[in-house]
Amino acid sequence: MGNHENGDSNTQIPEGAKSFYLFRYNSPIIQIVLIGLVCFCCPGMFNALSGMGGGGQLKTTVSNNALTALYTTFAVFGILGGGVYNILGPHLTLFAGCSTYVLYAGSFLYYNHYQHQFFAIIAGAILGIGAGLLWAAQGAIMTSYPPENRKGTYISIFWSIFNMGGVIGGLIPFILNYNRGDAAATVNDGTYIGFMAFMSAGAVLSLTILPASKVVRDDGTRCTHMLYSNVTTESYEILKLFYNWKMLLIVPAAWSSNFFYTYQFNHVNKPQFNLRTRGFNNVFYWGAQMLGSVAIGYVMDFSFKSRRKRGVVGISVVALLATGIWVGALANQIKRDLGVIMDFKDSDYAGPFVLFFSFGLLDSMFQSMVYWVIGALANDSEILSRYAGFYKGIQSAGAAVAWQIDNHKVSGMAQLIVNWVLTTVSYPLLLVLVVLAVKEDNKGEEEQAKQVAPSSAENAFVH
Repeated sequence: MGNHENGDSNTQIPEGAKSFYLFRYNSPIIQIVLIGLVCFCCPGMFNALSGMGGGGQLKTTVSNNALTALYTTFAVFGILGGGVYNILGPHLTLFAGCSTYVLYAGSFLYYNHYQHQFFAIIAGAILGIGAGLLWAAQGAIMTSYPPENRKGTYISIFWSIFNMGGVIGGLIPFILNYNRGDAAATVNDGTYIGFMAFMSAGAVLSLTILPASKVVRDDGTRCTHMLYSNVTTESYEILKLFYNWKMLLIVPAAWSSNFFYTYQFNHVNKPQFNLRTRGFNNVFYWGAQMLGSVAIGYVMDFSFKSRRKRGVVGISVVALLATGIWVGALANQIKRDLGVIMDFKDSDYAGPFVLFFSFGLLDSMFQSMVYWVIGALANDSEILSRYAGFYKGIQSAGAAVAWQIDNHKVSGMAQLIVNWVLTTVSYPLLLVLVVLAVKEDNKGEEEQAKQVAPSSAENAFVH
């Protein structure tokens, strides 16, 4: 078991310090911004690379195989990642995770020249390990560091910064391939090198994240009572997740939350648009994610006084919006002319563009909603790192299956229907979870977990 910290539970921030207290290095908001910037550089750029369809290559086979390898190892290490984070802390966990993104982008640069997919598949499998570590750490930080009544707001702040990476990443192929015309089938070397530069910066930036035991909220509480954990404890706690009824209710939402990327990228963006327009679409897809996360964050935090009622309303809003978007996707799938490649200057571009923009909106609202529900189940970093890891593990297993389904030439219409059904099934189960498990606050259950920072007022500007 880990070491517990002692402190005075009544420690308060001096009045004169409160205006500046928000911006101290060990405050939750600064740490959320930092993890947002890390994800801006690494998974944000990865999203832009994947969002072009086929990893920017003419054929989707190499990308699909690499992504299958990625999400297979991600499924395992996503679940284990929470335990690894609790043992190693953020520095080693995040730096190891971020480094693997650079290798993955480099494998496509290699493929551009040698057309050997083996390196890309191996790099994908290694990235799955790294992504599992990174996202488990990110999930713990994003759900446990914020104050209890502002988790939706902090999630939206993270999601906005993170998805700005996809926006910038979408601009890279758009600008670098703008004048190459419709004949250009694969992105140029500069595109991959640009991605690698951002990813390398993210790996370095990950070293600035503080461990949960050093992060102090405005009321003086730390984000965890554990200084460290051990392999035995984490192995036992991770196994318990598989018969935790709260986690089982999240499984359909987790499975479907990356499952739809295959359809959106390979059956909407890739076959309907030329290379530069796919980059242009990506800018707005990931930009829409920023809007969606802010909107659902507001609903989840401010719509009603009751936390349980806010959860029910938020899930209902996402369910209604999702239904409308999938109806639009069905209409697009039915009327689409196969073989016609559009440019963003074409007169009939608006409809498919709005659909792809809406997909980005839905993705961020759906995932922010699930993260809010997970964050509402507890406050402690140690617990939430495991919950977040479980979510990412199941999510990645779904994604691995989705990319292989596409590799086996399953039709776009069949994939659309499966995605629609999977997301729709998840909403009533999340509603049950919110009604049965989400309390108005977690203070009663976690009094021991909320240890107070010794002399936090005096040390507020030192850490």
